[in-house]
Amino acid sequence: MNQSSPPERIDFNTPAMVRKRRVRAFKDRLTHWYVAVGGLAVLAAITLIFFYLAYVVAPLFKGASLTAEPELSAAWMQGAGKPLMITIEEQNLIGMRISDKGEVIFFNIKDGAELQRIALPLPPGVSVASIGKDQPGAPLIALGLSNGQVLVFRHSYLTTYPNDQKTITPSVAWPFGETPLVLDEGGRAVEHVTVSSDGESLKLAGSTGTQLHVVSVEQKENLMTGEMTREQTRIELPQTSAAVKAIYIDPRQQWLYVINGRAQADVFSLRDRALNGRYKLLEDGNAEITASAQLVGGISLIIGNSRGGLAQWFMARDTDGEQRFMHIRDFKMGSAPIDQIKAEQRRKGFIALDTAGRLGVFHSTAHRMLLVEKVADGPGILALSPRANQLLIESGGKLLPLALDNPHPEVSWSSLWGKVWYENYDEPKYIWQSTASNSDFEPKLSLAPLTYGTLKAAFYAMLLAAPLAVAAAIYTAYFMAPGMRRKVKPVIELMEAMPTVILGFFAGLFLAPYLEAHLPGIFSLLLPTPIGILLAGFFWTRLPDAIRLRVPDGWEGAILIPVVLLVGWFSLSMSPHLESWFFGGNMSMWIREELGITYDQRNALVVGIAMGFAVIPNIYSIAEDAVFSVPRSLTLGSLALGATPWQTLTRVVILTASPGIFSALMIGMGRAVG
Repeated sequence: MNQSSPPERIDFNTPAMVRKRRVRAFKDRLTHWYVAVGGLAVLAAITLIFFYLAYVVAPLFKGASLTAEPELSAAWMQGAGKPLMITIEEQNLIGMRISDKGEVIFFNIKDGAELQRIALPLPPGVSVASIGKDQPGAPLIALGLSNGQVLVFRHSYLTTYPNDQKTITPSVAWPFGETPLVLDEGGRAVEHVTVSSDGESLKLAGSTGTQLHVVSVEQKENLMTGEMTREQTRIELPQTSAAVKAIYIDPRQQWLYVINGRAQADVFSLRDRALNGRYKLLEDGNAEITASAQLVGGISLIIGNSRGGLAQWFMARDTDGEQRFMHIRDFKMGSAPIDQIKAEQRRKGFIALDTAGRLGVFHSTAHRMLLVEKVADGPGILALSPRANQLLIESGGKLLPLALDNPHPEVSWSSLWGKVWYENYDEPKYIWQSTASNSDFEPKLSLAPLTYGTLKAAFYAMLLAAPLAVAAAIYTAYFMAPGMRRKVKPVIELMEAMPTVILGFFAGLFLAPYLEAHLPGIFSLLLPTPIGILLAGFFWTRLPDAIRLRVPDGWEGAILIPVVLLVGWFSLSMSPHLESWFFGGNMSMWIREELGITYDQRNALVVGIAMGFAVIPNIYSIAEDAVFSVPRSLTLGSLALGATPWQTLTRVVILTASPGIFSALMIGMGRAVG
């Protein structure tokens, strides 16, 4: 009798097997460290990206800085008279000084050398009593004279390149003639003056004591002779009761602001020639107004007081719809009285100089104080360049130049996330409008509407996409026949290649007006569509087996396609009739009048539908893979133990695939937000 030989034992300690084990162990350790280092590298890269973004964003919140430059040696200042105004041209190369002697002196800012001296055409025996100018950035200047007249001129700079050398030539022109305009017919000295021009017309306002004088000047050209003629019209206004301290006209020549007394502002309507109101500027009875200036655009006034405070005021409508001079926001610089205020010419920023020689840099919209630094021994005359990067202070007979670095004053936490009271608005609001075509525009940088709009659009997109995509993924992976799945899944995944820009263009150009015209039909889809699907399923189960068995398992869903199309066609075709029966023929108007909701054509519904189609393929593809990857052994085991297919799906398959479904939803939300 043959006996079976014992099985041959494998020797695991042969040199070949030992070598294989060592190689396998080495690969295992290598893979372990490779995965660990790779994971840590990904985390490190993400962390570095965060710090890099923080590094890039941090300068937005950085304050301003001043750099003192060598004092200018200007021998011509001896005997040049008391300074009334100093300006700087755009290239920071030439400065202009206007004195009470009626002289305009242009000088080199780099070395202080005199370049040109122009004597203004003052009448004999007449001196300069005051000076005023148009809004920041405008070159028009008005000199109030001691005989009640006003001389209006402008300064300009011509850049040429003779022999390839840059040359800037300053000049003075008289757009309304060299003859002074009569402001006070009584011949009293003009103590305060301001001017506003739109190119062809001019408005002058000045004061002699408590007396106000406003003149409108129209300049016309004779087309035959080319001769210029001027028509001067006097505007009669109610008078103030206290001594005038400053006068301003807004660029639209609608409002006249008169700061008078200790802390009062009279606002006049130049169109109605009436007093709009008298406004108390300070609550502190012991304080008084010491300085003021218009911001670029001429809408806002910055008013400084003897307590070192500054305040922004502008015209806005009150709760009754009336235009009133509103107190907007406050700034605090120190305790010394404010002596000078200069506004930037391209941003809503300004600088202030107090009597102690301390300089403050501010931005109105951002409500920021960017810098406070002592720059002089006392008060002085202040000049700020058009680009707001160069300062010039004349104090104690010295010309002190300073370089200003202030790149991002308009950014602050309050301007990004808080409600801001913008010019020409009646109350604080969240608004995003970063740019405009003109330099006096006030940037509106609130991130709140962007964030809210993004989250709102993502919410409505996910509200549409998530249930459709997840349900479709479950049906495709669990119920659909393999042959049908091979056709359906690639078609849906092709939708992912559609750029969101194209979807947005389609939504704005076609979908938005179509939805507006078929609102009742769109909303009615929510009711007949599920009812139609349920009825189709019910009648399908009642059909004879001979008919039902002709459709292979897993292909039943294709029968619902004509049902959904038919229900959709019926709902949309009934839209005009529903609108006529229930909404008076216009659902948009009914929503506005009955519900108090304004219907905007480009609304969240349009965004939700358009973005939903962009998000559905992402969620569907990942969720379908997750459900399809559930091991068949789990499904078959559940069915073998007596569970129904629905119980198996809800209690086994979905639970197992839930991490993948959750990942699909997160990735879909990421695309919706992006």
